[in-house]
Amino acid sequence: MGGVKPAIVLGLIAALLLATPTAAQPPIEAQVLSLREQARIRDDWLARRLDTIVPALMREQGVDMWLLIAREYLEDPVMSTMLNATSLRARRRTILVFHDPAGGRPVERLTVSRYGLGGLFAPSWDPSAQPDQFARLAELIAERDPTRIAVNVSPGTAFGDGLTHSQYEALMAALPEATRARVVSHDALAIGWLETRIPEEIEAYPAIVRLAHAIIAEGFSDRVVTPGQTTANDLAWWYRERINALGLDTWFHPNVAIFRRGAAAPLDGDTVIERGDMLWCDFGIVMLGLNTDTQQLAYVLREGESEAPAGLRAGLAAANRVQDAVTASFRTGLSGNEILAAARARALAAGLRPTIHSHPIGFHGHGAGASIGFWDNQEPDPRGEHRLRANTAWSIELSARHIVPEWGGQEVDFRLEEDAFFDGTSVRYLDGRQTGFHLISG
Repeated sequence: MGGVKPAIVLGLIAALLLATPTAAQPPIEAQVLSLREQARIRDDWLARRLDTIVPALMREQGVDMWLLIAREYLEDPVMSTMLNATSLRARRRTILVFHDPAGGRPVERLTVSRYGLGGLFAPSWDPSAQPDQFARLAELIAERDPTRIAVNVSPGTAFGDGLTHSQYEALMAALPEATRARVVSHDALAIGWLETRIPEEIEAYPAIVRLAHAIIAEGFSDRVVTPGQTTANDLAWWYRERINALGLDTWFHPNVAIFRRGAAAPLDGDTVIERGDMLWCDFGIVMLGLNTDTQQLAYVLREGESEAPAGLRAGLAAANRVQDAVTASFRTGLSGNEILAAARARALAAGLRPTIHSHPIGFHGHGAGASIGFWDNQEPDPRGEHRLRANTAWSIELSARHIVPEWGGQEVDFRLEEDAFFDGTSVRYLDGRQTGFHLISG
């Protein structure tokens, strides 16, 4: 494996990885790696992923050549994650070729472009010798004579559907008729690449989630929220600005809502936060190319209160029990639909009122892999047919409806979402989970 050695990578993030969730944490700014440090780590990870994940997937799927073709600013979802940290974009048109020569030999990695992409792919096109890029690709294919040529075309998932119609037509036009018959639409390679996490990523992921948790806690505090003045929009934009000021990215605009006694639905926008409100946020950051997705709850104390009312605390505990039902239902080889059914059966048998919509996470916030329910559909869904694999990261997203006596018997939706890792046997939260409210005293 080239690039940065594992010891150096660990040295760069040791302060984050060695700290426990309950230990005193460094200031938030100190937890953010510089772009240069992130680039070094990401390129090291990419080399490791290309060396290990791609060959394993191609051999599992019986594919001896995999083509990725993308134009600048219209990158395939998979190719976007295979570009080294300083390449950023496909240049004009970038073509990646993976070829398995079999016989125990390593998988070849070629790029039919002018650039070698950080030394990870061998440049295989000289325009002065062959001006036609697709003709050169056809020559490379003919030299290797593959049996099955996979391309990213899929009606079932956007992650495996990155080859545009024009580029598909250009590819097929460049191939002789006999070779065209070997081209197969395939999405298992794309999904497998995107959903699988290597050990180095899982070592670092807890620190990234811990950083997201720290930003949420900062927003759900007296420093940011003043009851009677701060609006839901103020807090949402504070989160967005805080992410930007830290030099981080987010993959969606933060959401903040107010749950209030007597309000039939959550309040948002310019609604002012008041004492006695329960606050909810949906929040995600991106660091080292990995996404977080978290929903947590806060309570704004009334005068004389030191904790949230018992009914609200019971509702949060009910959502924790739904989490337990979901994570207890993970089994390698089950479909997302089967996990959903098992988790709902567990939760309902325990007297809970769940809505489950958990999903993979990693290179994308709503990642490739098995979907486990949707907020608007608790029945089997075609998007839930993918089967669970080991070494995958998850957002355990759900809610529990619970009656709050202190709010006049009002039924309230308690929404939680925490990031976790499935090792093939069990699920563990990457940085713990919320079991008590963030408290705002004002």
